[in-house]
Amino acid sequence: MLSELQAWITDHQRLIEQIGSLSLVVLVITVIALPIVVKQLPEDYFISEKREPARGTRKHPLIWALLSLVKNLVGLVLILAGIIMLVLPGQGTVTILIGLAISNFPGKYKFERRIVCQPAVGKTLNKIRELTGASPLEFPTEP
Repeated sequence: MLSELQAWITDHQRLIEQIGSLSLVVLVITVIALPIVVKQLPEDYFISEKREPARGTRKHPLIWALLSLVKNLVGLVLILAGIIMLVLPGQGTVTILIGLAISNFPGKYKFERRIVCQPAVGKTLNKIRELTGASPLEFPTEP
């Protein structure tokens, strides 16, 4: 079993290097983008039960649809890469969360609210906001 694993790693060394590089890129992007995104969130972003779709506010529906398709494809690739990184070196969990964050799927807002209602997550988000000079986020009493 161990020799088979070593043979697979040797045969797929280029793939492992590429996944490791992707992991490093995602880590750098996360460190740069996370404070920017968290600071831009309105204080009451997670309070309302439902979020209205933004598609009606766009002037060019075809461009909006194409950008949405590209965004969801990138999200899917990141989710798949994150799953692979769970067993290979890399930031698997972070990559999966980033992929989920940029994807659109039914129930996404409810899922986001459940995550941010976890005490450690909410505390971390508000610490980031404090460091960037933004006022704290408000969280629902129930996810």
